[in-house]
Amino acid sequence: MASMKKFLLKKNYTKIPLVLTATNHFEIVAKINGITGRFILDTGASNTCIGFDKLKFFNLTSKESKIKAAGAGATNMETLISTKNKIQIGDWQKNKLKIVLFDLVHVNEALTAHKALPVDGIIGADVLKKAKAIIDYNKSCVYLKLKTVK
Repeated sequence: MASMKKFLLKKNYTKIPLVLTATNHFEIVAKINGITGRFILDTGASNTCIGFDKLKFFNLTSKESKIKAAGAGATNMETLISTKNKIQIGDWQKNKLKIVLFDLVHVNEALTAHKALPVDGIIGADVLKKAKAIIDYNKSCVYLKLKTVK
């Protein structure tokens, strides 16, 4: 039987390395609007998020949002929405990505308290679903489906 890696590569997936942090989170490198950042890969986050403090860093334009963010011990947090962004993870990319912006200070304080580096944001289930992601926890990687050109 072929390995999962060989099978997925034949099915036009690309392999992206993940780094396991001291807090037992997987970290991934991605480009938002051409700018490289470090993100937590979070299957439980419904949306991809970036901290308010990274708005200019990633060249994001935003507008007010009625959505309230919650997670990691914080609830009812104010958010902004940024639309029409480009994301690239390895060879996989998507245009017109909606990103939720909120205060990630509590997330980064928790990370640094455990000797992990702070992150720029969170890659959520919205991106993972669009990329038809398959996470290999044992090999610390994620496979993302590349678009086929016809």
